[in-house]
Amino acid sequence: MTADDPVPVTVRNGGGKGPGVIVCDHASNRVPSRLGTLGLPEESLRKHIAFDIGAQGVAEVVSDMLDMPAIIGGYSRLVVDLNRPEDDFTCIREIYDGAIIPGNRRLSPAEHAARIEELLHPYHQAVTEALDRKCDQLPFPAVISMHSCTDLYRDVRRPWHIGVLSNRDRRMAERVLQRLAAHRPDLTIGDNKPYSGMDPYGHTVERHALPQGRPNVLFEVRQDLIGDAAGQREFGELLGTVLMEVLGDPSLFTRFQG
Repeated sequence: MTADDPVPVTVRNGGGKGPGVIVCDHASNRVPSRLGTLGLPEESLRKHIAFDIGAQGVAEVVSDMLDMPAIIGGYSRLVVDLNRPEDDFTCIREIYDGAIIPGNRRLSPAEHAARIEELLHPYHQAVTEALDRKCDQLPFPAVISMHSCTDLYRDVRRPWHIGVLSNRDRRMAERVLQRLAAHRPDLTIGDNKPYSGMDPYGHTVERHALPQGRPNVLFEVRQDLIGDAAGQREFGELLGTVLMEVLGDPSLFTRFQG
């Protein structure tokens, strides 16, 4: 990165008093200026391979409604995927959904390390610090992870409007599923669909919530629904309303014992 590049992570509503932290790993399609477009056409950086379209807008609406800090990743997952362990080959991909990433091929150890040090570490440090501050307020703050998914996968339309993902700790997920069904029976809600929180593909929740026993949930909102500000507002307000109801239960903020 250069001195003119934007910061690698931003914190929205850092002083928010809500009982948890929102994380948005794949918020941005930005690439550091020295890396150009990673050898890709400009239009590729506007597609899902580069970022989770609409996720940041939804996260910001939820952050404001819940008065909760939101940690926003500042660069494209094609540069470094913040939701992967740094020693995993998918952290800096040479191929993503069939697209070859020329700027990621044959990186030197120093080039690889620079991306980790300048982009991945500051993001996770910001998440750690935000949760540490929350622990002064309550012992087990919630972790809410915001993502988006494509409406088509291998030419098959996904029926789920919102995916609610969880691992063995399903305390938040089950409550969220119930409240979403009550508020919007017209929507198709996926329980660990289109992805599963049980799969070994991820890092942020696995790093900041599961080992500590913190209540957590991960959302996948379909991108065709949140591709503009109006959709982001609609679904952000829906998730914010549901989460306010779920997080109103003090018994949630205990260590998971499963």
